[in-house]
Amino acid sequence: MNSQICRSASRAAKSLLSASSKQTSRAFSGGRAAAAAATVSLRGVVPSLASYGRSESGNASRAWISGVLALPAAAYMLQEQEAHAAEMERTFIAIKPDGVQRGLISEIVSRFERKGFKLVAIKVVIPSKEFAKKHYHDLSERPFFNGLCDFLSSGPVLAMVWEGEGVIRYGRKLIGATDPQKSEPGTIRGDLAVVVGRNIIHGSDGPETAKDEINLWFKPEELVTYASNSEKWLYGDN
Repeated sequence: MNSQICRSASRAAKSLLSASSKQTSRAFSGGRAAAAAATVSLRGVVPSLASYGRSESGNASRAWISGVLALPAAAYMLQEQEAHAAEMERTFIAIKPDGVQRGLISEIVSRFERKGFKLVAIKVVIPSKEFAKKHYHDLSERPFFNGLCDFLSSGPVLAMVWEGEGVIRYGRKLIGATDPQKSEPGTIRGDLAVVVGRNIIHGSDGPETAKDEINLWFKPEELVTYASNSEKWLYGDN
């Protein structure tokens, strides 16, 4: 009985270690799946554990059983830790014409700076409508596409590239929901915008989008790479 339980527990542990070695970007969607897989692998063991607990005496056997049953929870916690250990990355952020005209540049920039993200590119441009169509190309079939392009090309836009660990995902959180009325207080849109058509800011929604938008708005030589004095205080020695 002992050997059967140990073999099953060993297989479960190996599956956890295998899951933990996957890329961080997959951990966001795989964390709960890994825990569920570990739970399934232990289902056949649980009845055996129950009978084993009844037939054996002493605190040692009960403690050992509790430890094995805790494996799924440990798997979930491990995946959650990986999800938060985000990679260093870059994202595209643009303050739209309404945000520029309302004098919100310093307010918005300061929020990214206070978080600890690093500004690696910035410029003010007035995009043409054709350029705006390239930016919103994925929305070209939507009925509001033309209006979006008209608005983006209606005045100056502050285009930026920010760098930091998890900056794409957290940047979206910092910005808030597309509809300011549904944005949480404390977010940029939740605090500073009122309606969808004037939601003041744009941020890349994923790694591929960030790459495409940075390449669209900036030339390679406009992006800078440098070490910030604050990085050791943000990220430690890693």
